[in-house]
Amino acid sequence: MCNRGLPRLLIGREGGESRELDEGDMRSISGHYGEDEEEDQSKRQIVVGICSMMKKSTSKPMTEILERLCKFEYITVDVFPEEVILNEPVEKWPLCDCLISFHSKGFPLDKAVNYAKLRNPLHINDLNMQYFIQDRREVYRILQEEGIDLPRYAVLNRDPDRPEECNLVESEDHVEVNGEVFHKPFVEKPVSAEDHNVYIYYPTSAGGGSQRLFRKIGSRSSVYSPESTVRKTGSYIYEEFMATDGTDVKVYTVGPDYAHAEARKSPALDGKVERDSEGKEIRYPVMLTAMEKLVARKVCLAFKQTVCGFDLLRANGHSFVCDVNGFSFVKNSMKYYDDCAKVLGNMVMRELAPQFHIPWSIPMEAEDIPIVPTTSGTMMELRCVIAVIRHGDRTPKQKMKMEVRNALFFDLFEKYGGYKTGKLKLKKPKQLQGVVCFCPLPRVLSFRYGHFSGINRKVQLTYLPNGQPKASSEEEGMCAVCMLTQISCCCCVTFDLSVSMADVLKEGPSLLLVLKWGGELTPAGRVQAEELGRAFRCMYPGGQGITQHLHQPESWPNKLDKNSGPKK
Repeated sequence: MCNRGLPRLLIGREGGESRELDEGDMRSISGHYGEDEEEDQSKRQIVVGICSMMKKSTSKPMTEILERLCKFEYITVDVFPEEVILNEPVEKWPLCDCLISFHSKGFPLDKAVNYAKLRNPLHINDLNMQYFIQDRREVYRILQEEGIDLPRYAVLNRDPDRPEECNLVESEDHVEVNGEVFHKPFVEKPVSAEDHNVYIYYPTSAGGGSQRLFRKIGSRSSVYSPESTVRKTGSYIYEEFMATDGTDVKVYTVGPDYAHAEARKSPALDGKVERDSEGKEIRYPVMLTAMEKLVARKVCLAFKQTVCGFDLLRANGHSFVCDVNGFSFVKNSMKYYDDCAKVLGNMVMRELAPQFHIPWSIPMEAEDIPIVPTTSGTMMELRCVIAVIRHGDRTPKQKMKMEVRNALFFDLFEKYGGYKTGKLKLKKPKQLQGVVCFCPLPRVLSFRYGHFSGINRKVQLTYLPNGQPKASSEEEGMCAVCMLTQISCCCCVTFDLSVSMADVLKEGPSLLLVLKWGGELTPAGRVQAEELGRAFRCMYPGGQGITQHLHQPESWPNKLDKNSGPKK
């Protein structure tokens, strides 16, 4: 796979065929040179073996990452042929110094475990832990032991040997599993992680039925079914449904100190997969919180999977892990491919270069911070994006003033502590409702402007100890509303707001009432905002989006939030 004109130690693959290993091969791979100790060891290559099903090892993400991994001077990559993995004994498998191996459909995990015991290479992803990842019960058990938040759940084991774990009582709008009650909506997951037929059951108040999730088929990821009763065969995990904002967060780690996160439309919504013009599922990079970064680190270490994907649900101000997928790559992100290859390459060299006496020094950046290619060369990774953003198109702001002396206004002014500063601003709906209840101004505004609404609406009251300055002669005979707002006198006639000039101009304290409203985003403004959001995701150097990374220098073992990645 790598061809730089350097010696390669791809033992076991000549012309695509495996061959028996001789003693010289074993000395070469193990690093024991015997009589050849005088050989120039600076040409020694570290062989990274890729042991997985062909569909995975030849996928675009894997190919992109391996091509970058080969740029390390002392690393050579050897992809194990699928026919060898399936049909040959492990003794005839190619030799390697570092093994990247992971389970998928049809993969002989038992053979891979035996190979690892026989050759004892450096493991990127622990093979024995991959048995646990295939069982959702074990996944949830490990998450609980690590103190990681997950949805409230119960396990229904339909096992004849364990009848005490198979107590299910089903009612119209809830189920009771081994004494634990789950009201609809709740989620029903097969215990096998290979089974993606997850059902969500709805209460009768929402129409009943269930949403049936499955692996994406074309443009569908789920369908609605009128069936409301749970499945009666097989073992399942029942868990509380977490109400999110309609998205799932997918997190991808590369070691405990790096994580990339993306959001996608939840398949539980309508089952329709959102795709771009090229037919790829639309995903957006998201920022992880400090707690979520700690969760990523815990998941990576707990399952001993350097390259690991898991799912987060953000609900009620908290994040819950609902699935751990094991070996997973980000799709269609050149930035991620660069980072992943660099982190893996440095990890391999750090572990094996001293063992094989390879003259390799640890890079200056202790945390393996990737550099970013630009049109003018390379630069350090982006840490922060600062933007000055103005609102989009919106309706005009409106303002209306009036002097008031009604006792109700003074009571309102006192109620909310206006006398402390002499000024009062009312913005909350409950406060505004108090003004609406005893004041006809909203009706005046509706007559003149159509409505009194908008996110910026507010009422201001200012205490005037001596009242407003007296009106000019040309304002004689005008009502209070007309005098200060120039509203047509038909308003006064309609709503009987006329007051005598003696009342308006009488001396004594008063309150200046100011109403402000408008400034609402128009349909054009909404389009502008959405377009800016999409553009903002592509402002990262290289055009791959503002992604989330998790870097933790070795000198900061307990301060994960020191380098929290780029911020928007």
